Amino acid sequence: MSYDLAVWEGVRPADDAAATAVFEDLYREHMQHMGGQKTRPAHLIRQYVEALVARWPDLSPDDDEEDEDASPWSDGPLINNASGPLFYFGMVFSRYQEAAAFAADLARTLGLVCFDPQVQRLTA
Repeated sequence: MSYDLAVWEGVRPADDAAATAVFEDLYREHMQHMGGQKTRPAHLIRQYVEALVARWPDLSPDDDEEDEDASPWSDGPLINNASGPLFYFGMVFSRYQEAAAFAADLARTLGLVCFDPQVQRLTA
């Protein structure tokens, strides 16, 4: 089980309903395999991902179980979850609280929008 967050470049939506609409549009355009075209991550998104993996190690397909315990990410490399202005990523449920709080604070610091798709709400 994982916990997901979405982070994107752009103006912060006025409310949760607007954020949900923006997220769905961005996801459809950049992440959905049917109809969406994955593109190179935007510079600020790449910077954001680099800061996340500087805090906790990235995962690779050949990591063993012991290495996976050192990281809260549900898959890797983490940059593979980024396309254009959108980064949509998962954390293992057992570690999501710490990782999500750090991820939301980092997004705010970099001027990015952070959205919780589970509850369709902007993070503080």
